[in-house]
Amino acid sequence: MMSSDLEAAAMMCCASCGVAEVDEIKLRTCTACKSVRYCGVKCQRDHRPKHTKTCKKRAAELRDEVLFRQPESSHLGDCPICCLPLPIVKNKSTLYSCCSKRLCNGCEHANWLREIEGRLEEKCPFCRHPVPETDQEADINIMKRVAANDPVAMQEMGMERYQEGDYESSFEYLTKAAGLGFVAAHYNLSILYRKGKGVEKDEKKELYHLEEAAIGGHLDARYNLGCHEERKEKIERAVKHWIITANLGCDYSIQALKDFYADGLVSKEDFAAALRAHQAAVIAMKSPQREAAEAAQEEAATESS
Repeated sequence: MMSSDLEAAAMMCCASCGVAEVDEIKLRTCTACKSVRYCGVKCQRDHRPKHTKTCKKRAAELRDEVLFRQPESSHLGDCPICCLPLPIVKNKSTLYSCCSKRLCNGCEHANWLREIEGRLEEKCPFCRHPVPETDQEADINIMKRVAANDPVAMQEMGMERYQEGDYESSFEYLTKAAGLGFVAAHYNLSILYRKGKGVEKDEKKELYHLEEAAIGGHLDARYNLGCHEERKEKIERAVKHWIITANLGCDYSIQALKDFYADGLVSKEDFAAALRAHQAAVIAMKSPQREAAEAAQEEAATESS
């Protein structure tokens, strides 16, 4: 029999007592390694001394399969108006408190021109809600979204509390946002655990939240994981992390790979492939509207100086 057939046959029986799954006996899969099953808690406990080492190894392999899977995009996703990938540079997009949508500067600038030409009231380009005139109005919008269990709003409120020095409240908001699947909240929780603000310092939890953020496409989180692996001299894992972020357009990951290539730690083929993917990702984030917005920003900055 093939090994896969043997594994399939083993999954039909309790790993401890060997009883087969029948109508009156339901087997439960080990939640960590997913490679063995048990007929009850007692059998699972009895088998634990024999299974622990194998279980940890297989669980780590399964985690790595998820961790090193290439995300389709960064955690920011696409602009909901032009449907192009959002720029990974923060000042090239804007988050609107009324609808918790992040829009690229190109769409925002195009909407601004339309409002100027038509002498229209300034409104959100996505939901058409009037743009708040003060920080207090923006906070009211955010709290309305928080009340509706919006993880983006919870993340924003968590970071606002962080800036105010209220780290315990920040931790509560970020934990709720992360629990609802918001990737950036995992990254910011990793910062709290690293600095010990609002919580006890905990490297294990810091790395867990970095990994969760990286799996969701957070480039800073994955780059930091690469740096962590480099410090531990796990070069192959560091390179994997940086290739993934470089493929999404991350400049500092490309620089890290360039340095490793110069030191002979990255192959010519892998570095060339990362360069091509990086260039493609950068091009995908460009558009005439975004270039016009950037030109307008540069002109305004020149006039103000």
